[in-house]
Amino acid sequence: MNNMKKFMDENFLLNNDTAIELYNNFAKDMPIIDYHCHLSPQEIYENKTFKNITEAWLYGDHYKWRVMRANGIEEQYITGDAADYDKFLAWARTVPMLIGNPLHHWTHLELQRFFGIYELLNEESAPKIWEQVNAQLNGEGFGARDLILKSNVKVVCTTDDPIDSLEYHSNLKSETDFDVKVLPSFRPDKGLEINLDGYADWVQKLAEASGQPIEHYEDFLNALSARMEYFHSMGGRVSDHALNTVMYEDCTVQEAATIFAKGLSGEKVTLEEEKKYKSFTFTYIGKEYARLGWVMQYHMNALRNNNEKMFNEIGADAGYDSINDSSLAKPLSQLLNSLEREDALPKTILYSLNPQDNYVLGTMIGNFQGGGVAGKIQFGTAWWFNDQKDGMLDQMKALANLGLFSRFIGMLTDSRSFLSFTRHEYFRRITCDLIGGWVEDGEYPKDMVMLEKIVKGICYDNANEYFQFDRVNK
Repeated sequence: MNNMKKFMDENFLLNNDTAIELYNNFAKDMPIIDYHCHLSPQEIYENKTFKNITEAWLYGDHYKWRVMRANGIEEQYITGDAADYDKFLAWARTVPMLIGNPLHHWTHLELQRFFGIYELLNEESAPKIWEQVNAQLNGEGFGARDLILKSNVKVVCTTDDPIDSLEYHSNLKSETDFDVKVLPSFRPDKGLEINLDGYADWVQKLAEASGQPIEHYEDFLNALSARMEYFHSMGGRVSDHALNTVMYEDCTVQEAATIFAKGLSGEKVTLEEEKKYKSFTFTYIGKEYARLGWVMQYHMNALRNNNEKMFNEIGADAGYDSINDSSLAKPLSQLLNSLEREDALPKTILYSLNPQDNYVLGTMIGNFQGGGVAGKIQFGTAWWFNDQKDGMLDQMKALANLGLFSRFIGMLTDSRSFLSFTRHEYFRRITCDLIGGWVEDGEYPKDMVMLEKIVKGICYDNANEYFQFDRVNK
């Protein structure tokens, strides 16, 4: 008897009857809170439309760029000046080669869910699919806002520099015909990377944005607080930090002020000084998050811009980043503890790009839970290179083994694409299959009341309770 499954049918990734039941009854129709992404608020406000599938799919998508390069595609057809149709054909030639890669699934999920196209994408089908998709993109109902609404998204949290004006967030707040909250997230990395070129220029821009001169470290901290207050007024309830290397060193305010003055003058600071400056500043910022009732996110262990030649040619976020292997357990513990000992540790989500850190983070979050807040410290969803089937399962199993998987706040897109919301479906199918497997193996009772609570919680309800975006006026 042939039991081979059809490619990506209605039971895709659902390998047992309980998984099918959980997905269809509880997960499938849950709304989405996309609490970390890189979508453009301007494009959302303007309801950006796309002239063709290449613009919607391939502009800015470094996931696709990496595998195209690996497939021998010349850079001209990736980030270069080739025609959009030729870039699409280059991608279509790559797709059949993606066996085992989540991009193969994501590509076809997006074709199916947004465009109703169930044909496989390859070099032969590409011309027809190009015409079919573009005809829809050029019609009604395929602008940026439309794609968000089609995906049943309730909240989108963009990623924003403290110096940003947030004008498009402000404009969106007054829109009455778009019932989705588009909220800013505070990402002050440029104010913490004191040794990077342009640091002093950024501080000057912060002074202009906050409307107050910055001559001393105290001025700098006050300006950051002023911008946090402004973000809060625009609905911001989340911050985000890229800690490529986690560091901690005890530091006094006087020491931090001296180091700040050095950096502001254009001097490079020592590694020891950098650790002290970052530690004191992170602690100050964390206290402000706690005061405002925000959620703090730490993204750790990325090794960015590895290819100097290509960085100089096409810049950052172009597919030349990878996993770092720096030690994070002790400095991360010290950083969190510096806030906890002052009763000022906000809700916090921890992500590491290195899966070897799964058990480090899975145990670290248990050190700082409390205060009567369910899942106060979260082990964030499998991130970037890990948001594929095995990576998701490894992260979820580690969390389940070490903590409360049932309190997990679930998936996010971390994407620049308006078509990537299907990743939530991908995640939900994998989650239901994992839980269904535990049930069918006799490792958890088939208590459908409790299973409904757990599945709906991980898909949406936990994040809704955790972030409390429903208390934010649109």
